[in-house]
Amino acid sequence: MNNYRPVILAEQTVLNDFELDPLTRKISIDISRRGEQSNKGMVDSLRQTLHQRLGVPVSIPVPLMNDVLKFGRDGNEAITVTLTASHDINEEGKAGSYQLINLEPGDHTDFNVGLAIDIGTTTVVVYLVNMINGDIIGKASDYNGQIKFGDDILSRIMVAREEKGLKELQALIVNTLNELIQNLCTQFSLKPHDINGVCIGANTTMVHLLLGLDPGSICREPYKPVVNNAEVFCAKDIGLDVNPLAPTYCLPSIGSYIGGDVLAGILVSGMHKQEETSLLVDIGTNGEFILGNHEWLVACAGAAGPALEGGVTECGIRAEQGAVDHVEIDSEHSVRYTTIDNAPARGICGSGLIDILAELFLNGIIDRAARFTDGRERFIIVPAHESAEGREIFISQKDISSLMRTKGAVNAALEVLIESVGCRWEEIVKFYAAGAFGQYLPLESAITIGLYPDLPREHMMRLGNSSGEGARQVLLSNEKRREIEQIANKITYFEMNANNMFMDKYCGSRFLPHTNMDLFPSVKEKLAVRQSGF
Repeated sequence: MNNYRPVILAEQTVLNDFELDPLTRKISIDISRRGEQSNKGMVDSLRQTLHQRLGVPVSIPVPLMNDVLKFGRDGNEAITVTLTASHDINEEGKAGSYQLINLEPGDHTDFNVGLAIDIGTTTVVVYLVNMINGDIIGKASDYNGQIKFGDDILSRIMVAREEKGLKELQALIVNTLNELIQNLCTQFSLKPHDINGVCIGANTTMVHLLLGLDPGSICREPYKPVVNNAEVFCAKDIGLDVNPLAPTYCLPSIGSYIGGDVLAGILVSGMHKQEETSLLVDIGTNGEFILGNHEWLVACAGAAGPALEGGVTECGIRAEQGAVDHVEIDSEHSVRYTTIDNAPARGICGSGLIDILAELFLNGIIDRAARFTDGRERFIIVPAHESAEGREIFISQKDISSLMRTKGAVNAALEVLIESVGCRWEEIVKFYAAGAFGQYLPLESAITIGLYPDLPREHMMRLGNSSGEGARQVLLSNEKRREIEQIANKITYFEMNANNMFMDKYCGSRFLPHTNMDLFPSVKEKLAVRQSGF
């Protein structure tokens, strides 16, 4: 067993122990005397040797057969073969056969790298992974090139319906990935061909666009994706700039809205193995929610993110340099704020918006209906002379109403999910905040406005980039690949649009923090303290 730090995750996350059995492996073969007393073909001899060594059949693609001959003729005493497991992984997570994907002269078994990739609707992160010991060698990130067509999934699905739209969207994400891959290769003096395996975590739509599959049926009849599990394919099939035969695997999804990025969160948290009931929340461009334990898992999803990511507020921007990311307001209504990279303020990102809403509420500047108590239409966060562009940065009543609609939808979905399975809030022992937004979302502020449930803080954990970490684990372990596919088969999906309770819960959730204050005892206490003047 190997125990190593999952560096993609937040520090407080429990380490995962699993046996290294990566998507590809290297073996050194002595060829110095092979075939001296036999007229058997060199490829046949190598295939036989590998079968004897591994105990299972090994196939050798035609494009690599000449390399076997070349390296044998060149007088090499040893060659290194890179192998990938077949699709037929047994119950123990072991392969029933292997395929050769690369040959190198000499012994290079001490070096084997792959990629763990998180494709988000907004950002893309590529991790270079040492498949010998599981370590992260480096990472590169950038915006998803598809954002030129819109920040949300539906905008891109509409573009995909246009002539050549799907091809352009696929080209944009592949180009984004290849640029990041080239950056890593340059940084670590690698050739793209050195990369022998790829594992990708992404939502269902992003996977479809990456593979060049029509995503239209995700949001219209028959409301089903083309595929939930594309299984393993070659990197060359989509134009990734790595070893053309490198096995590439997209984490599986459930239906249209619970993507591989969310299943990665389940895998990483281990909630599917725990006796106690846990809740996982991943709020990004969409909101996905998973409830369950080792016996059962239920899920639902819905639109959530644009408002929380600053997409529909007048002064909202993405979480980038100069974004206001933390705000405090005192009893005199003076504002203190911080910005990303301590740069002059350019706008407000999602974490800043959540802080602002909570602080306005706690200081009585807005009421429980999220309306300004003095009738004003906006509240200034950054005066013009302090901002990067010489203009006031503020939050308006319209912005607040938009945030409340998003908050209400998230809260209502959680309530419906929990009540649908006969669960109570006090039965939830662990709460996991997944995804990049969950990593930076201010926990206390999220609870204050009712976006997150008011649970004991010691039971609440941030998972960090669980999509990237899940991809890393599956890249490094065939058993983990089998495990995440079992998770997919275990989940029951609840459709919110067809649930009569949703609108009732939604109406109750459009108050701060909720119409039922008893659900938020810590917020009641905060209000009492502030109102008393302490």
